[in-house]
Amino acid sequence: MVTRALEGFAGAWDPWRELEALESEVSRLFGGGRRGLSPGDLPVNVWADEDGATVTAELPGVETKDLDIQVVGRRLTIRGERATTEPGEGGRYHRREREAGRFGRAVVLPFAVESDQVAASLKDGVLTVTLPRARADRPRKIAIEAA
Repeated sequence: MVTRALEGFAGAWDPWRELEALESEVSRLFGGGRRGLSPGDLPVNVWADEDGATVTAELPGVETKDLDIQVVGRRLTIRGERATTEPGEGGRYHRREREAGRFGRAVVLPFAVESDQVAASLKDGVLTVTLPRARADRPRKIAIEAA
Protein backbone atom coordinates (compact mmCIF):
# COMPACT_ATOMS: atom_id res chain seq x y z
CA MET A 1 0.00 0.00 0.00
CA VAL A 2 2.83 2.40 0.82
CA THR A 3 4.47 1.52 -2.49
CA ARG A 4 1.29 2.42 -4.39
CA ALA A 5 1.10 5.77 -2.58
CA LEU A 6 4.72 6.50 -3.42
CA GLU A 7 4.19 5.49 -7.05
CA GLY A 8 1.27 7.89 -7.31
CA PHE A 9 3.35 10.65 -5.74
CA ALA A 10 6.23 10.02 -8.13
CA GLY A 11 3.85 10.15 -11.13
CA ALA A 12 4.54 6.55 -12.17
CA TRP A 13 1.19 5.14 -11.05
CA ASP A 14 -1.51 5.28 -13.71
CA PRO A 15 -5.07 4.42 -12.56
CA TRP A 16 -6.16 3.72 -16.16
CA ARG A 17 -3.41 1.14 -16.53
CA GLU A 18 -4.57 -0.47 -13.29
CA LEU A 19 -8.18 -0.62 -14.53
CA GLU A 20 -7.06 -2.13 -17.85
CA ALA A 21 -5.00 -4.74 -16.00
CA LEU A 22 -8.00 -5.59 -13.81
CA GLU A 23 -10.30 -5.85 -16.85
CA SER A 24 -7.77 -8.07 -18.60
CA GLU A 25 -7.46 -10.35 -15.58
CA VAL A 26 -11.23 -10.66 -15.17
CA SER A 27 -11.58 -11.43 -18.90
CA ARG A 28 -8.86 -14.06 -18.65
CA LEU A 29 -10.55 -15.68 -15.65
CA PHE A 30 -13.96 -15.83 -17.33
CA GLY A 31 -12.94 -16.78 -20.85
CA GLY A 32 -11.96 -13.42 -22.32
CA GLY A 33 -13.01 -12.26 -25.75
CA ARG A 34 -16.31 -10.46 -26.24
CA ARG A 35 -17.67 -11.51 -22.87
CA GLY A 36 -19.66 -8.65 -21.39
CA LEU A 37 -20.60 -7.11 -24.75
CA SER A 38 -24.21 -7.17 -25.79
CA PRO A 39 -25.37 -7.80 -29.35
CA GLY A 40 -24.86 -4.57 -31.25
CA ASP A 41 -21.85 -3.55 -29.14
CA LEU A 42 -18.80 -2.85 -31.23
CA PRO A 43 -15.61 -4.48 -29.91
CA VAL A 44 -12.72 -2.01 -29.95
CA ASN A 45 -9.05 -1.82 -29.09
CA VAL A 46 -7.89 1.37 -27.37
CA TRP A 47 -4.35 2.39 -26.57
CA ALA A 48 -2.91 5.66 -25.39
CA ASP A 49 0.40 7.40 -24.84
CA GLU A 50 1.47 10.92 -23.88
CA ASP A 51 0.51 12.28 -27.31
CA GLY A 52 -2.98 10.82 -27.63
CA ALA A 53 -5.09 7.73 -28.11
CA THR A 54 -5.90 5.39 -30.96
CA VAL A 55 -9.09 3.37 -31.23
CA THR A 56 -9.51 0.56 -33.76
CA ALA A 57 -12.50 -1.59 -34.66
CA GLU A 58 -12.99 -4.29 -37.26
CA LEU A 59 -15.86 -3.35 -39.56
CA PRO A 60 -15.82 -5.66 -42.59
CA GLY A 61 -18.42 -4.74 -45.18
CA VAL A 62 -19.22 -1.35 -43.62
CA GLU A 63 -18.90 1.77 -45.74
CA THR A 64 -17.85 5.19 -44.45
CA LYS A 65 -21.30 6.61 -45.28
CA ASP A 66 -22.79 4.14 -42.78
CA LEU A 67 -20.64 5.39 -39.87
CA ASP A 68 -21.14 8.25 -37.41
CA ILE A 69 -18.18 9.19 -35.20
CA GLN A 70 -18.42 11.91 -32.55
CA VAL A 71 -16.22 13.25 -29.78
CA VAL A 72 -17.77 15.15 -26.89
CA GLY A 73 -15.45 15.95 -24.00
CA ARG A 74 -13.60 12.74 -23.19
CA ARG A 75 -16.19 10.46 -24.81
CA LEU A 76 -15.76 8.95 -28.27
CA THR A 77 -18.93 7.50 -29.79
CA ILE A 78 -18.93 5.27 -32.86
CA ARG A 79 -22.26 4.28 -34.40
CA GLY A 80 -23.13 2.62 -37.63
CA GLU A 81 -25.11 0.06 -39.50
CA ARG A 82 -23.99 -3.07 -41.28
CA ALA A 83 -26.20 -3.94 -44.23
CA THR A 84 -27.98 -7.28 -44.22
CA THR A 85 -26.84 -9.60 -46.97
CA GLU A 86 -29.30 -12.16 -48.25
CA PRO A 87 -28.36 -15.32 -50.10
CA GLY A 88 -29.21 -15.47 -53.80
CA GLU A 89 -32.50 -16.80 -55.10
CA GLY A 90 -33.18 -20.30 -53.81
CA GLY A 91 -30.26 -20.11 -51.39
CA ARG A 92 -30.39 -20.21 -47.63
CA TYR A 93 -27.88 -19.69 -44.89
CA HIS A 94 -26.02 -22.72 -43.62
CA ARG A 95 -24.30 -20.62 -40.96
CA ARG A 96 -24.66 -16.93 -40.19
CA GLU A 97 -22.18 -15.56 -37.66
CA ARG A 98 -21.59 -11.99 -38.83
CA GLU A 99 -24.12 -9.68 -37.27
CA ALA A 100 -26.06 -7.21 -39.37
CA GLY A 101 -27.94 -4.12 -38.30
CA ARG A 102 -27.11 -1.21 -36.05
CA PHE A 103 -24.07 -1.21 -33.80
CA GLY A 104 -22.31 1.28 -31.58
CA ARG A 105 -19.84 1.87 -28.84
CA ALA A 106 -18.96 4.75 -26.52
CA VAL A 107 -15.48 4.90 -25.04
CA VAL A 108 -14.47 7.25 -22.24
CA LEU A 109 -10.88 8.31 -22.84
CA PRO A 110 -8.33 8.81 -20.04
CA PHE A 111 -7.78 12.44 -21.05
CA ALA A 112 -9.30 15.35 -22.97
CA VAL A 113 -8.67 15.44 -26.73
CA GLU A 114 -8.29 18.13 -29.37
CA SER A 115 -11.66 17.38 -30.97
CA ASP A 116 -10.94 19.51 -34.04
CA GLN A 117 -7.85 17.36 -34.80
CA VAL A 118 -9.45 13.91 -34.47
CA ALA A 119 -8.94 11.84 -37.61
CA ALA A 120 -10.61 8.62 -38.74
CA SER A 121 -9.88 6.22 -41.58
CA LEU A 122 -11.44 2.99 -42.80
CA LYS A 123 -9.04 0.72 -44.64
CA ASP A 124 -9.38 -2.99 -45.37
CA GLY A 125 -12.35 -3.22 -43.01
CA VAL A 126 -10.52 -1.69 -40.03
CA LEU A 127 -11.62 1.65 -38.60
CA THR A 128 -8.83 3.65 -36.99
CA VAL A 129 -9.62 6.79 -35.00
CA THR A 130 -6.67 8.93 -33.90
CA LEU A 131 -7.38 11.26 -30.99
CA PRO A 132 -4.63 13.80 -30.15
CA ARG A 133 -4.36 14.63 -26.48
CA ALA A 134 -5.43 18.17 -25.57
CA ARG A 135 -2.41 20.41 -25.08
CA ALA A 136 -3.65 21.54 -21.66
CA ASP A 137 -3.98 17.89 -20.59
CA ARG A 138 -0.48 16.80 -21.64
CA PRO A 139 2.10 16.11 -18.97
CA ARG A 140 4.73 18.79 -18.79
CA LYS A 141 8.05 18.96 -17.06
CA ILE A 142 8.36 21.63 -14.43
CA ALA A 143 11.69 23.39 -14.20
CA ILE A 144 13.03 23.86 -10.67
CA GLU A 145 14.84 27.06 -9.88
CA ALA A 146 17.72 26.96 -7.45
CA ALA A 147 17.28 29.30 -4.54
